[in-house]
Amino acid sequence: MSDASNARSWVVQSVQPFLPATRITCVIVGNEVLSGGDTAAMQSLLPAMQAVHQALVDLGLDGQVSVSTSQSVNVLASSYPPSSGVFREELAQFMEPLLDFLARVGSPFLINAYPFFAYKASPATVSLPYVLFEPNPGVHDPGANLTYDNMLYAQIDAVYAAMEAMGHTDVGVRISETGWPSGGDADEVGATVPNAAAYNRNLMKRVAAGQGTPRRPDVPVDVLVFALFNENLKPGQASERNYGLFYPNGTSVYDLGLDDGTSPTTSGFYSSSKPMISFPVGVVVLLAAFFL
Repeated sequence: MSDASNARSWVVQSVQPFLPATRITCVIVGNEVLSGGDTAAMQSLLPAMQAVHQALVDLGLDGQVSVSTSQSVNVLASSYPPSSGVFREELAQFMEPLLDFLARVGSPFLINAYPFFAYKASPATVSLPYVLFEPNPGVHDPGANLTYDNMLYAQIDAVYAAMEAMGHTDVGVRISETGWPSGGDADEVGATVPNAAAYNRNLMKRVAAGQGTPRRPDVPVDVLVFALFNENLKPGQASERNYGLFYPNGTSVYDLGLDDGTSPTTSGFYSSSKPMISFPVGVVVLLAAFFL
């Protein structure tokens, strides 16, 4: 995708024919590339993003389709407290030009964030209400004099702090993946149907209300909930096969409480003055693979 002709061909075949009938808001080039060990992919990430963006510009599509890339929270060397957020030192050579590009084209920084992993790793010290958006005393960040009542918003603000440390206050943060498994192996503490239902239901209510984070209270949080269906053939621990809102046969894993007036809409990754929920049922996001 770092080759201009390949990028244009991909956009012509995979994006252009489906507009405007399908609302495509973002092309995500690569998933968690910078937290992996593939140096060639890391070096090709920004050129691939630039090539895809240029193809969209040449075809007159850049006004409706943005370009970004999804990264894991593991790109952070520090995330607690949120005000101490900083990117890993060895990633600076990739992160600085990446942020410059996102700022120039007006695209958000996308992050995959799963508070479940923090709870699973240390259930004795991580508060379950804190990670599920349930009532709790909160966690105070003395560096910014802010208090957080949930871990996801703390992770978002840690990314904001890391970008500010690199001189960028002009790039938004969007959640490209978050969710909670409804089942898991015996050692996967917290992977239950009630917890999954609570996490997604409470998160959707927050997003629908247009609530921002403590560090960015006026910037509504946009999320993409992972995932629409359970991936019943996926390898790995049992939790990997149980993130879905629906079973593969189309029946619901649990009640999301959408009959209370909270319903998914097609919002994409960009906030507006009208509170919206970005939700797999209503958002189309294309993942551009690398052709190296």
